[in-house]
Amino acid sequence: MSVYLGIDTSNYTSSVAAYDSESGKMISEKLLLPVKENSCGLRQSDAVFLHVKQLGDVTEAVLSKLNEKPASVGVSVSPCDNQGSYMPCFLVGRMLSQALSAAYGARQHFFSHQRGHIAAALYSADRLDLIKKEFLALHISGGTTDLLKITPDADKIISVECIGKSLDIKAGQAIDRVGVMLGLDFPCGAQLEELATKSDKTFKIKACVKGMDCNLSGLQNQTEKMLARGENSADIARYCLDFVGETIDKICENARAKYPNLPFVFAGGVMSNKKIKDNLSQKYNGIFAEPRFSSDNAAGIAVLCKIRDEQFK
Repeated sequence: MSVYLGIDTSNYTSSVAAYDSESGKMISEKLLLPVKENSCGLRQSDAVFLHVKQLGDVTEAVLSKLNEKPASVGVSVSPCDNQGSYMPCFLVGRMLSQALSAAYGARQHFFSHQRGHIAAALYSADRLDLIKKEFLALHISGGTTDLLKITPDADKIISVECIGKSLDIKAGQAIDRVGVMLGLDFPCGAQLEELATKSDKTFKIKACVKGMDCNLSGLQNQTEKMLARGENSADIARYCLDFVGETIDKICENARAKYPNLPFVFAGGVMSNKKIKDNLSQKYNGIFAEPRFSSDNAAGIAVLCKIRDEQFK
């Protein structure tokens, strides 16, 4: 058996993936959790209900394409590896994993959502070799703005140490709040990026970064003032994304000074932004996932499942 199943039930997306280790092929299906108009997210009780409602269809879409039963089933059970990290929405994926593991007679492996994002980026960039090396990862999404030092780990596959973070709101959270403020649908990243391309205004951004930590609440405050002054929506969108991009750039600059020999891997939905990606790729030779593997997905969990299974052989 060479197929490994991954399940991820984040606060944004129901996702299931199957990784064929012989061919390297990934079958991946996912559905965004629907959010009410003018809302910036979901309560956990609503997220749990929506996962229960739609995860069956997502799972069926993947399993119907398999020619053999999975060797093992992996699932994200927490947002990150920190002690006490917990969100109820991950219980839905864990329940499905337990059922499929029993039905197939397959092993079951538990991972964090964050480790899945990192593995998805490495798989997408064809750099799974880094699993056995040290590197820096920036996980930038709606729930995290974290600079992580990654080291190989015999038990966890990779050990994740947070060495920098946002001290207030997260980058993706700020983007979604600005997008909803401008009348866009949640999640707002792709729409805000498209709107920003209609602006030719140049902004002088002073990012609030100290060491490898940052603050982003000033971004929301400033964009609210811009809207109140009647400034163009495209200009507000561009300011928002330029502010986020400059903040990430400054974090990378400070991290490069402290860890000059470690490569950068960028993961999370915010890192699919083309302008931010192009700038960081040129300056730091960064490793990026394809957009479909940047946003929440189960592909990285499936890859980690395969690597963990190798430890049992």
